[in-house]
Amino acid sequence: MRAQIAQRTLRTDRWWIPPLATFAGLLLISVYAAVRTFMGDHYWVDEYRYLTPMYSPCLSQECLPGAAHFGRPLPELPGFLTPPVIIIPFLLGFRVTCYYYRKAYYRAAWMSPPACAVAEPHAKYTGETRFPLVAQNLHRYFFYAASLLLLINVYDAFYAFSTGIGLGNIVLLVNVALLGAYTLSCHSCRHIAGGRLKHFSKHPVRYWAWTRISKLNAKHMQLAWASLIFVCVTDLYVALVASGTITDLRLVN
Repeated sequence: MRAQIAQRTLRTDRWWIPPLATFAGLLLISVYAAVRTFMGDHYWVDEYRYLTPMYSPCLSQECLPGAAHFGRPLPELPGFLTPPVIIIPFLLGFRVTCYYYRKAYYRAAWMSPPACAVAEPHAKYTGETRFPLVAQNLHRYFFYAASLLLLINVYDAFYAFSTGIGLGNIVLLVNVALLGAYTLSCHSCRHIAGGRLKHFSKHPVRYWAWTRISKLNAKHMQLAWASLIFVCVTDLYVALVASGTITDLRLVN
């Protein structure tokens, strides 16, 4: 039984600020990502070979030839659909089922609970045992898909160096570094490295990997936010250069 008190909470601090800030941040990023997804334009800079991570890989017939690093095997998408809708389910699935993001939007959006020692408005709690929350168990499989997409982003970042070095190259490199750190710090990655081992001494390589990933895992929340924000920053930079709004700062031509 839960403690029965008349007040919603006995806390006197501004406990509502963190969940409110989290909700505002997630909402703002979601709106930006939705707008950019359905714009279907300004995602490729042919002169410098910059491809935004939101459109990578670009696999349908709508893709600009230069942006289709792996060809265009898929037909033209119907209606208002754009190339990102092919990869977004995997990226969104990885983020939504992430252990940190679950805590973030459970508290900020569903108020379950909104903060420690604050009563939630829900009458009962069933955990992640029923639809749709039972799908959270797919996180480890989304991790595999996200890892593959990360490798593609790494390829895109290094492919852009074939025309020289500009500020866009630095932005793309920082983006894949943050995405890589966030992916490696994932709880599923940590379990793959050292899970189900009864004797670490018999598996020194896996133990070494597990200890390194565990250190990253301690920063999983910070990496989750940093990587998410910087994906938007990278996309915005590529969009501004592609549209001619700004000029890429060239360091080496």
